[in-house]
Amino acid sequence: MKTIQQIIEHFKTVFNNTSDLATREFKTKDGTNAVVIWIENVIDQLLLSQNVIGPLQKFAKIDERDVITQIKEEFIAFSKVSEPENEEMLIENILNGFCAVFIEGSDKALVIECAKWAVRTPAEPPTSAVIEGPREGFVEDFITNMALIRKRLKTPNLCIDKMKIGKETNSQVRIIYLKDVADPKIVKKVKQKLQEINVDGIIDSHYLAEFLTKGKHSIFKQIGSTEKPDIASAKILEGRVAILVDGSPIVLTVPFLLLEDLQSSNDYYTTPSRATVLRYMRLTAALVGILLPGLYVALLTHHIKAIPIKLLITISNSIQGIPLTPLLEMIFIIFLFEVLYEASLRMPRYMGLSLSVVGALILGDTAVKAGLVSPPAVLIIAITGVMSYTLPEQSAQISLLRFIFTILGGFMGIFGLIVGSIFLIGYLVNMDSFGAPYLAPFAPYIKADMKDGFYRKSFKQMTQRPQSIPNTNHRRQSNDGNKQ
Repeated sequence: MKTIQQIIEHFKTVFNNTSDLATREFKTKDGTNAVVIWIENVIDQLLLSQNVIGPLQKFAKIDERDVITQIKEEFIAFSKVSEPENEEMLIENILNGFCAVFIEGSDKALVIECAKWAVRTPAEPPTSAVIEGPREGFVEDFITNMALIRKRLKTPNLCIDKMKIGKETNSQVRIIYLKDVADPKIVKKVKQKLQEINVDGIIDSHYLAEFLTKGKHSIFKQIGSTEKPDIASAKILEGRVAILVDGSPIVLTVPFLLLEDLQSSNDYYTTPSRATVLRYMRLTAALVGILLPGLYVALLTHHIKAIPIKLLITISNSIQGIPLTPLLEMIFIIFLFEVLYEASLRMPRYMGLSLSVVGALILGDTAVKAGLVSPPAVLIIAITGVMSYTLPEQSAQISLLRFIFTILGGFMGIFGLIVGSIFLIGYLVNMDSFGAPYLAPFAPYIKADMKDGFYRKSFKQMTQRPQSIPNTNHRRQSNDGNKQ
């Protein structure tokens, strides 16, 4: 049986003499040596002093039972107190914000949760602002995030399964679903994929998204993501499975449909007619953002006779003296705007705003006056750049597709745009996410789900859960008002 000094030296060796491993030696009321071991900066020092060390200094052995058992059963009032089965579990608890108590004469240890992690207050996410509706957002603490979901789904059918991933990070992962709604096959598949992950660390939920994605080289995301608990709760109600990662404010959801990014949380906090108009606007903006530069290059390069004469005269006057071909000119401007965008993201906020203004106005205007690029080309890229952000979750994919279709339009004309569109649609039709067709409810056509497709019906008409998402309970509400 080790002495207190031997225990301290042992744990210093285990933790490689790290400077934030703290120990506090003291004597109990009957003179027995004891020590508390913890990691600094993750422990509530006041709670540790007043509710652990202070009371233990007043402890005296009552009977012949092991002192650790006596402390656990009769002396400590904390909710999370346990005796680790082995040293591995003991070390894991210490790293997770527990303090370990050792009493000389006992070969057992007691771990007590005194964690105090730095937690951001839930606030409206910058990427999911709403005019009306909940303004809470997920934070980097998964306990807070689970509470935000529990706040909205007050049912015993809400299941939260836990898992740890990452050899070095031991990241806490939670799988959340409704037991009476979610398809057990999807839940099982998600767990299986997560269990197969063997990596040294998981820093953010996006790390898991790559492991869950089917196909290594797809440019389209196949895993849903959200920073808002109301959106996550709504998706869980539809039969999806949510995945939380400690340290990340992004919650993943599966299965995922492309339609989800066409929808917005604002759509459900406004009238159905307004939501329908906005969805068609987003769809139109996305298509224009992808195809307009390629169409412009195709018309100027291969189909100049298709341009109305007045518009052709205007464009001809604008492009006189431009040294670059329409294709090279468009690629150059796309590259310039993407560089400005990346630079503005990585600069401090106020400098980034200044950089955007300087780049868009001064550089653009100077490039036109210098005769390097034409005003129509700059205008087209500016328009398509703005339109691509009507679907912020798909902006990266739209930017890549815009570049690809510009190349196709430059080399093959409108024929290239048509072939590229057919190939893209065929590619999307063949995709699926955990058994859900990627383009549902359009391909395959599911009439019942069209109530929340390009247009939105009222909530009273959405009596069933989406059939596009595999689930075990299709009925969402009853026409006779009975509880489901």
